[in-house]
Amino acid sequence: MSKEMENYVREFQDAWGDGTDESRPDVEKILSMMSEDAEWQLWVPGGPVVKGQKALREEIYRQMEMATNNKCNEVNICSNDRIVMQERSDWAVILGKPCPHSMVAVYEFDDDGKICKWREYLDMMDLTQKMGVDTSVAGGTQS
Repeated sequence: MSKEMENYVREFQDAWGDGTDESRPDVEKILSMMSEDAEWQLWVPGGPVVKGQKALREEIYRQMEMATNNKCNEVNICSNDRIVMQERSDWAVILGKPCPHSMVAVYEFDDDGKICKWREYLDMMDLTQKMGVDTSVAGGTQS
């Protein structure tokens, strides 16, 4: 079962785009792979939790307004009977700036085989700097 879930996650990540200018997230496919009450924590620690299909749809469309050329690139993957962990080296253009970023995504599955919880662990300060946002205004500190 865990290999099937790993392939499901790969299909899910592919629905976000292939990195080209023309590619956009396939919102309907993405949502169809998630449970009705799914939760997505945008970044860990401290990121907002988006819950439910309506809120998930709104969040995906919000991100599409500022991000293009999405491409999720798997580095490593492991799983058990309910959870898939995936190390990724992703690509996107955010606010017009190239924003490569590394992360670990954790997907939990429900009894119906759909994603019910999804957490992304990444360094938001690094990503914020790549977007060209002044991190001193964003609450960051430099050491």
